[in-house]
Amino acid sequence: MRKKVPVADLKPGMYIADLGSEWMAHPFLRSSFAVKDEATVAKIAAAGIREVYIDPERGLDLAHAPTHEEVQQELHAEMLKAAATPAPVSRVPVAEEMGRARRIHAEAHGIVHDVMNDVRLGRQVQLEQVDPVVEKMTDSILRNGSALLSLTRVKNKDDYTFLHSVSVCALLVAFARAVGLDAETLHLAGVGGLLHDIGKVRVPDAILNKPGRLTEAEFQVMKSHVVEGRRILLETDGVRETSIQVAHEHHERFDGSGYAQGLAGDRISRIGQMAAICDVYDAITSDRVYHRGMQPHEALRKIFEWSRFHFNPQLVQQFLRTIGIYPVGTLVMLESGRIAVVMEQAEDSLLQPRVKVFYDGRRRQYLPPLEVDLASSAGHGGADRIVGHESAEKWGIRLP
Repeated sequence: MRKKVPVADLKPGMYIADLGSEWMAHPFLRSSFAVKDEATVAKIAAAGIREVYIDPERGLDLAHAPTHEEVQQELHAEMLKAAATPAPVSRVPVAEEMGRARRIHAEAHGIVHDVMNDVRLGRQVQLEQVDPVVEKMTDSILRNGSALLSLTRVKNKDDYTFLHSVSVCALLVAFARAVGLDAETLHLAGVGGLLHDIGKVRVPDAILNKPGRLTEAEFQVMKSHVVEGRRILLETDGVRETSIQVAHEHHERFDGSGYAQGLAGDRISRIGQMAAICDVYDAITSDRVYHRGMQPHEALRKIFEWSRFHFNPQLVQQFLRTIGIYPVGTLVMLESGRIAVVMEQAEDSLLQPRVKVFYDGRRRQYLPPLEVDLASSAGHGGADRIVGHESAEKWGIRLP
């Protein structure tokens, strides 16, 4: 039974079950280990980690600390409360937009690949390559954000950097739209999202593609991509400050524990705060050589948990309303015992998305795929509801 404790209460003799931090954001080889001395506690605190989970069965206990289950229940209640506000209205059905979204996603991936290769060869970023695809992505999100956002879950480990840039662009544009930013800012946010990791072209491939945890020295080199990205964009004709802020501030943290400047609170631009949320969400939901990505609902819960320190809590709530408490692509169990995948957010309730039913969990057999509007009061809709998340691995099933 794991318990959550503040780092201030951490003592030698305790056993850390989970550092409760982004995998790449701490200097330890593992996320679970015994605390042997005060120096280890100091190292954890210096990494900007405020809370950890301990295992009382493998080390000392802290009697008054909440259990993992209690923490999860509290987070779920907070997320349900945040989900009470409807999602942004879509103009066209997701099925109508999906074909266009796939073409735009592929084009954006190619553009990021070409731009990074150009910079690696000493050429300038060509905004005339970037602007049109960002405009197409923005238009797609305005028509129906669920289509393009569903494709952000499609990752090839070998192309992670490029696909991650496309995903952060899509997430950030959708996020900016949801908080009511104007059309020009949406576009500048998209440009920043697509180019936010451009500085990684200055990081040696041996570090960038290392199939395991970086050493502290290597991590310092990796962190330099933020400063290098800002430098590259400052040297690029036509790049605006908003786009540069996305690249320069997406690793800043609300409590000042981030990098490269260690900014805190409102010293981080609003778009920088938003970019940080999008960057972490996409990173922790992606499979990498060295770790398996979380399911979207697990990642959202982690983002909510970290918002006590690392992110602006109000923006985190708005981010949830942007992608839904059951993000597109999430596998869910319905009250009827059927298993479905979330296809599209509902305009009136984030708790009642449109889903595709394809498996009978009680009989353990596949069903003919059926799209169901859980917000509908008729037919196959209102008679069913989501009771929880599921995992394909647990059931040994293939997603449709």
